[in-house]
Amino acid sequence: MAQAEALLAEEPAPQAVPAAELPRKVCEVALKTGPHSSSRLTASGFRTAKYLTHEWHQRHSDLYSEAFTGCERGERNRAESKELCARAAATAQRAQQNSTAALGQRLQDVHFWKSELQRQIEDLGAETGLLAAQKLRLERALDATAVPYAIATDNLRCRERRQPPDLVSDEVEQELLKEAELIRSIQELLKTTLSQAANQMRLNRDHKEICEMDWSDKVETYNIDDKCGRYSNESTSIQFHPSSVKYEESASTPETWPKFTHDNIYRAEREKMASISLRALIDSILHDVFEDLRRQCAAVNEAFVRRCEELDDAKHNLEHHLKNVLREIGNQEANIAALKKAIKDKEAPVKVAQTRLYDRSFRPNIELCRDEAQFRLISEVEELTETIESLKQKLLESEQSLKNLEDTRMDLEKEIVVKRNSIFIDRQKCMAHRMHYPVVLKLAGY
Repeated sequence: MAQAEALLAEEPAPQAVPAAELPRKVCEVALKTGPHSSSRLTASGFRTAKYLTHEWHQRHSDLYSEAFTGCERGERNRAESKELCARAAATAQRAQQNSTAALGQRLQDVHFWKSELQRQIEDLGAETGLLAAQKLRLERALDATAVPYAIATDNLRCRERRQPPDLVSDEVEQELLKEAELIRSIQELLKTTLSQAANQMRLNRDHKEICEMDWSDKVETYNIDDKCGRYSNESTSIQFHPSSVKYEESASTPETWPKFTHDNIYRAEREKMASISLRALIDSILHDVFEDLRRQCAAVNEAFVRRCEELDDAKHNLEHHLKNVLREIGNQEANIAALKKAIKDKEAPVKVAQTRLYDRSFRPNIELCRDEAQFRLISEVEELTETIESLKQKLLESEQSLKNLEDTRMDLEKEIVVKRNSIFIDRQKCMAHRMHYPVVLKLAGY
């Protein structure tokens, strides 16, 4: 009761209650207290405005009961409110902790993909640099092939100035043609590989740019989520944003978000592996190129050496035969002189024999006899005539032989000049020019 009285003391003063809400007896009393009421007629037996004793007690009892019920209801409401506030505070704290934990997990996920993207960006940048170095090697190797091609074509043009019969399609010419064709094929291969390298570098840069854009978005997202994770109830920068509680139509899903970055990394990794394969291919191509060029260059040089040796041998043989021919010409000239002298020497014996026969033809009468002397003189003249004819025939043969030897000498001398010209072209022009052939490192693009 004391508590109820205290509650009643704390309650505000009662206000006027409408007449319709008053107890029936009170209303009746009030209605009978007007200026024309019969309250003054107490003596006449009418009811007065006073409550009865039991009504007074009942009234107080009702008020006590109503106050007690109100206090209980208020006390229960306060307990429920306190419990609701505590539950609301716990729910809000738990929700905030869960959100903070979710943001932390999200930060870890963003950091993971950001690190993967950064690693991929660095790998692609390094790989593009390595591929650029290989592309530079290709360009240098392509430039280096210009010298061997110029040497091969110059050798072919120089050898066109050989004189017949040395103007032949020999082993050297075949090797030079093979070398020129090999260099043309190598140049086409290097140009094609250069185009592939340039295209691969473009793809590397494109995918690197895609990864950089994704990485930049991840960095910005990480900073935003990190800032969001640091917010607390005591933060001064927090405020109401009712319109933010919605889902954006363009927002990604938990499935599409990692798939997007994974696909970017996968494509970048694929281009990186393609770039690595292309670099290995370029290494193999350059190695094969300078090996093939050096091998063909060695084959051409060996063919030149063999051809020059053949020309030297042929020239030496020609010079040896020329020496023999010159000696034979001298001998033949001496022989012709001896034949001429022998023919001239036979003139006197013929004159003697013919004079004898002529003089003996004047023998008179029977003395003109065909004696042994006559037969012997006739035989002598015939022998001398036959000998002279033989000498003259031999002289003609010797003169023809001398003429043939002279022609042979001229042919040998011309051939020696041709051989000297061929040797000069092959050795002094071609082989000397081939001394400027690029070194192995230059052909390899270094």
